[in-house]
Amino acid sequence: MSKVLVVTSGKGGVGKTTSTAALGAALAKTGKNVAIVDFDVGLRNLDLVMGAERRVVFDLINVINGDAKLSQALIRDKRVDTLHLLPASQTRDKDALTEEGVAGVITEMRERFDYILCDSPAGIERGATLAMRHADVAIVTTNPEVSSVRDSDRIIGLLDSKTLKAENDERMEKYLLLTRYDPARAERGEMLKVDDVLEILSIPLLAVVPESQEVLKASNLGMPVTLGSPASQPAKAYSDAARRLMGEEVEIAIPTDRRSLFGKFFARKAA
Repeated sequence: MSKVLVVTSGKGGVGKTTSTAALGAALAKTGKNVAIVDFDVGLRNLDLVMGAERRVVFDLINVINGDAKLSQALIRDKRVDTLHLLPASQTRDKDALTEEGVAGVITEMRERFDYILCDSPAGIERGATLAMRHADVAIVTTNPEVSSVRDSDRIIGLLDSKTLKAENDERMEKYLLLTRYDPARAERGEMLKVDDVLEILSIPLLAVVPESQEVLKASNLGMPVTLGSPASQPAKAYSDAARRLMGEEVEIAIPTDRRSLFGKFFARKAA
């Protein structure tokens, strides 16, 4: 049975797009059929991170409007055969997204893919709410900063009220993806510690992605970090997160302020 996952946050710049690409690639490397969908209409970036910007012919809005079939708009990754991208439009605005159109696209994609990852725009406007509307699982992405965590708390509220699962009184699976974590800065009190973020948001921890130039380098090369630098710490964090999403029990490595050590931390359930 296919699963729709939304990678979301309240604040921009926390790493949603790079995380969507990295998680999608990690899932596809296991042999699963995976599609990643860019919902950031007008400001698309997922095609850049995937190195597919020159291959875009049709996009999500074309499919919604009936100007192209889903098969025409999907871009197969050249590095992993089971990974596909459905890009956003760069010339339209978010009003071009319709609830009926998105529902039709997601329904068709469920028949073709094991995992569908929706890269949500930041904030709480139309694009973000439609990206999360059909999700089975939400990956709430945040940096260990007070403003980012506060905005993520607002997103959790929307996930519990604006999704189909919420309307049907069903439980939405929600997980925390903590990105750009620097243990030395956390020890100095310059950013929140992992426990602080977990206490505020009260959702299970999916992974802690350390601050690393490898993520930026991979994105600039148009390659998810799980493909471009598979041995790096961020790639390991994303790959382990993908395994957890598939139902495996995997310990979560928490970067410590001593570079040679990694604390072992199990995902905690919300109280």
